[in-house]
Amino acid sequence: MTSEVPARNPILDRPRRVAYVALGCIMVGLGILGAMLPVMPTTPFLLAASFFFARSSPRLNHWLLNSPVFGPFLRDWDRHRGVRLRVKVVAVVAMVTAVAASIVWGNLAWPIIVLLLMLATIGLTVVIKLPVIRDAPPVDRPV
Repeated sequence: MTSEVPARNPILDRPRRVAYVALGCIMVGLGILGAMLPVMPTTPFLLAASFFFARSSPRLNHWLLNSPVFGPFLRDWDRHRGVRLRVKVVAVVAMVTAVAASIVWGNLAWPIIVLLLMLATIGLTVVIKLPVIRDAPPVDRPV
């Protein structure tokens, strides 16, 4: 007769759960900040927040996935591992507009402009390489 000890679920471990909730909240904050700053991404931080919330707080994960602003693309990423074409276009246009505005009106030194352009190029490359979710074509119905 063997007495097996059931494996502990890390989600039930209180210190880890508290740390994951804190990390998730920090990631949401960085994601919101990234939505407003031209060189800081939003999506990776929100994906990380969803990762932490899914393992620590179903309530916070539900809140994030049902957010009217961030929920749709997080659900798309979770289900399809891609983004809709509209999301990609909006991200590219917003990034280019923010970088251009920073260069034109930011009164930045040349080294900062070069750094901004390098970071924007990396960000644009990441966004452009994201897989696009193609909606299923409409089904032809007999008349």
